[in-house]
Amino acid sequence: MMSKFKTEVTEGIFPLGEVNPVSTAPDMPSSYNYPLVFDPEVSAKVANVSFEPGARTKWHKHVGGYQILLVTAGEGWYQQEGEEPRKLHAGDVAVARNGVKHWHGAAADSWLSHIVVNAGEAVWGDPVTDEEYPDSEKYR
Repeated sequence: MMSKFKTEVTEGIFPLGEVNPVSTAPDMPSSYNYPLVFDPEVSAKVANVSFEPGARTKWHKHVGGYQILLVTAGEGWYQQEGEEPRKLHAGDVAVARNGVKHWHGAAADSWLSHIVVNAGEAVWGDPVTDEEYPDSEKYR
């Protein structure tokens, strides 16, 4: 399958960064993280986070803070626990408030890149199963 948006993500305005094994399951396509703010007096972490087609974070929440996603390229998904998955496109914004369990990642046929602004501590949970993933057979 031909994947969409590879050039826009891998050759975008911010570098792709290093593979980020903490946020995704070991048997999944990779996500990448490139930190953008290195100021110790700024409490929020800001990074360019990108996903190969089909890659997605584990379920997680931010305790004592929040997470803001600013989609810059590609197509993907965002879902908060108890809600339906939401399709993401360049220009979309998603906000996970303090303690809200959620996941995000690329569509099955597309790369995805977004700027993340994180405050607080990320608490990682279980991987998003194929049955939960919107591009799986369950959603077709």
